[in-house]
Amino acid sequence: MKNENVKKGIIFPLGKENVAYAKDFIGKSYLEPLVNDPKVNVSVSNVTFEPGCRNNWHKHHNGFQILLVTGGEGWYQEAGKPARLLKPGDVVVTHNDVKHWHGATKNSWFPHIAITAGKAIWLEPVTDKQYEEVAKGANK
Repeated sequence: MKNENVKKGIIFPLGKENVAYAKDFIGKSYLEPLVNDPKVNVSVSNVTFEPGCRNNWHKHHNGFQILLVTGGEGWYQEAGKPARLLKPGDVVVTHNDVKHWHGATKNSWFPHIAITAGKAIWLEPVTDKQYEEVAKGANK
């Protein structure tokens, strides 16, 4: 398994299993809140996906999301665009109301810092077929 060491937390703690949002994920994810200040109107968390884990398509209404990749390998895709393979040091900016998903590659853990503002609107799952197509496209 690639990047097995990241499940122990490379920079920030792994956190607890993300059961609150489990219905919006395929596979397990872990969440460690990093900023918990009511005077700050964004959430900042270390989010770690186990290999093959991905979240459903979603949007951030009246807000945005910034992902800072700290380890492993993952995918990011906006609706109607090809998926991007993400590696440590990559940064993703998702603007208001842009439909997207992100998740770990099939054989790697994927920790990242998520800076999020606005309300998450959860949509349909990324199907196994869609997920497999992303991986096939990357191997061409």
